Amino acid sequence: MRIYLPPGLIIQGSGIVLPPDKSRHLAAVLRCSEGDEISVIDGKGRSYLARVTAILKKSVQIDILREVHADTEPRVNIVLCPAVLKGDKTDYVMQKATELGVKEIKPLITERCQVRESRRTARWHKIAEEAAEQCGRAVIPVIHEPAAFEDFLKQVVSGSEYAGLIFMEDGGLPSDEALARTGRANRRILVLIGPEGGFSPSEAVMAEQAGFCRATLGTGILRADTAAVAAVALTRFLAERCIRAG
Repeated sequence: MRIYLPPGLIIQGSGIVLPPDKSRHLAAVLRCSEGDEISVIDGKGRSYLARVTAILKKSVQIDILREVHADTEPRVNIVLCPAVLKGDKTDYVMQKATELGVKEIKPLITERCQVRESRRTARWHKIAEEAAEQCGRAVIPVIHEPAAFEDFLKQVVSGSEYAGLIFMEDGGLPSDEALARTGRANRRILVLIGPEGGFSPSEAVMAEQAGFCRATLGTGILRADTAAVAAVALTRFLAERCIRAG
């Protein structure tokens, strides 16, 4: 059993009254009893062992016993940059990206997006929080407000060094060759995934001018949300293999 609490609420050795949503989850969903031990994550990489000390009508109280080592993070730093998708498809991307170890998510508004703006960042953070609790991560990805594609590229170019991959429907290098071409598997890896219909030709050119390498996930056409999950999983595997190989 595992829950997330913001770092400011975690005080080792002190009784903590959990927020209403966490209290309901422990009492009603997980069916905790007084004396049960649970894990508490702070979303920043720390994990703690805690004990349930009181279950009241509307709240649950816990004691933090000690910090425990949480070795759940991948060796690579992947930043997923997905176009915002219609319906609840972006919710799915946020959940699976968290499970796959993404460190940061930068949603994008691109030329072919069917959603021109989105004010769902708080919801996405909640989804990522629940995914981290479920899969045992002590880190919750940083989720940014959606940004226009051109603004995103300007920010990237002026920032720290990175390896950039832009996955295209109409072809590119095989993923392993594209990552090798960047030569930076041990740095931040930015993974660009387009919306339904993919990136426009002009966006692809702009990304290449910013240092991104075109990559492909194969000959089949994937749904945008499926492509995001596949790209993250494949990039993580290839990058970790590069690091192990030295």
